[in-house]
Amino acid sequence: MRPLIVGNWKMNGLAEQLREIEAMAVSVKATLPSLDALICLPATLIAQAVLTATGRIAIGGEDCSAEISGPFTGDISAEMLMDAGARAVIVGHSERRQQHGETDAVVAAKANAARRAGLLAIICIGETHTQRLVGKALSVCATQITGSVPEGMTASNTVIGYEPLWAIGSGQVPTHSQIMEMHSHIRACLTQRLGAEGQKLRILYGGSVKPSSAEAILRLPQVGGVLVGGASLNATDFLAICRAAPVVPAHILHTPKEQRR
Repeated sequence: MRPLIVGNWKMNGLAEQLREIEAMAVSVKATLPSLDALICLPATLIAQAVLTATGRIAIGGEDCSAEISGPFTGDISAEMLMDAGARAVIVGHSERRQQHGETDAVVAAKANAARRAGLLAIICIGETHTQRLVGKALSVCATQITGSVPEGMTASNTVIGYEPLWAIGSGQVPTHSQIMEMHSHIRACLTQRLGAEGQKLRILYGGSVKPSSAEAILRLPQVGGVLVGGASLNATDFLAICRAAPVVPAHILHTPKEQRR
């Protein structure tokens, strides 16, 4: 399975920081043909980043509305992201779930919106520290998959991002055995939910991914890539994580053929 390395800038970045995108694009295009790389940015930077990247690295959004248009001041539709040049969008990130009260149903609606617009939906799931301590990590993630992943999603339009909430931004990383257990469990849940297509979806690990930890994580079974936070703001760190990925035959990240414009 070809690895996917996704950077999430969160609420960071002004136009002057597009030089980091330029540096990433140059290196990915020239020296890293064996992986898919994607940077998800604040909506204010997407159109400029697409021009800067010139197709050498994919650009995505960090969130979208479930609606196409209407009286929803401040919201941005999946169609607007596509129009700006985005190829993907993150939905259900733990910070959206926790800070904005997004439920599984809301996340599923946003994933459907991404599919409708022809964007790759990166659907995030993950447990809190308390849920892990009381032995509910597996059941919590299973429930989130059932509620957040719409029926009929495929490997061409969907990626799962597993984020142990207690690891995000904390510097803590689950043990390799914990990551393997959860990714194997997610695979089983996806297969139950989506049938044979569930075997093909890439499952990303996200949570304090750094250059020093990326190589070992990317070589674990069922880890199809990583979702990178703070380290993706810096081209040097992001590229170091990309270089840690295993080599897989060349391929290009595309939006689904039937929905491409």
